[in-house]
Amino acid sequence: MSTNPENPEGTPCWADAMFPDIGAAKDFYGELFGWTFAEGSAEFGGYTQASKDGKAVAAVMPQMPDAAGQPPAWNLYFETPDIAVTAGRIRDNGGSLLMEPMPVGDFGTMTTAQDPSGVYFSAWQPDTHRGFELTGAPGAFCWAEVTTREAEKADAFFTAVFPFEVKRMEDEHVDFHVWELGGQPVVGRMKMPPEAPADVPPHVNVYFGVDDCDAAVELVKRSGGRLYFGPMSSPFGRFATVADPQGAAFSVIDLATTEGEMPKLT
Repeated sequence: MSTNPENPEGTPCWADAMFPDIGAAKDFYGELFGWTFAEGSAEFGGYTQASKDGKAVAAVMPQMPDAAGQPPAWNLYFETPDIAVTAGRIRDNGGSLLMEPMPVGDFGTMTTAQDPSGVYFSAWQPDTHRGFELTGAPGAFCWAEVTTREAEKADAFFTAVFPFEVKRMEDEHVDFHVWELGGQPVVGRMKMPPEAPADVPPHVNVYFGVDDCDAAVELVKRSGGRLYFGPMSSPFGRFATVADPQGAAFSVIDLATTEGEMPKLT
């Protein structure tokens, strides 16, 4: 599935991560997802775009010196038609701007921020780089969930910064919201359960598609990564949460293998 070039404001539009060993990251994700990698751009700190079947799906880059010692993490970008307005909303609603809006060549303009509950994310005003060229397919972005202990803070913040319509999943065992744009689900919000390890920080859990969730998990473990949760079947697909060998956590999902009835949303 190709991404609409005219995404509604708030659409997840790109994902990237920094790694201490970018060569090892390319080897791992190339084997797991079938990604191929462009030549890293020296002008932009070795930023390296990944493609699946010739379509842009994500990027990796070497870890910056000022980030040494920090564990790698996947970062999600939300699209905006006006990054200055978005930055103002972030400030006005209790968020912190970690990077003021910054042009990235002629590709677009970005800002990186943290919400009041501790979740890091970025916003992207596209120019020549429109973001994902493939979504909802094996080897491509499929879904993301803002995962936090302070769900009320995240709910108030993100729905003020972006025009999300909120639906609550009717499930007494989990506190989960679906945020929609134009009636279409684009991102979830998961409240971490009390039993979640204390050292797991608030984060955006990025899901990438795979053909076979169980086989993907075995490849992750065989490559030196870790399994955190699953595999588990659901009405949305069979999924698992893992970490790569350098510690960056993400989820894999086989959208074709579903089980159970879709939950009600109110």
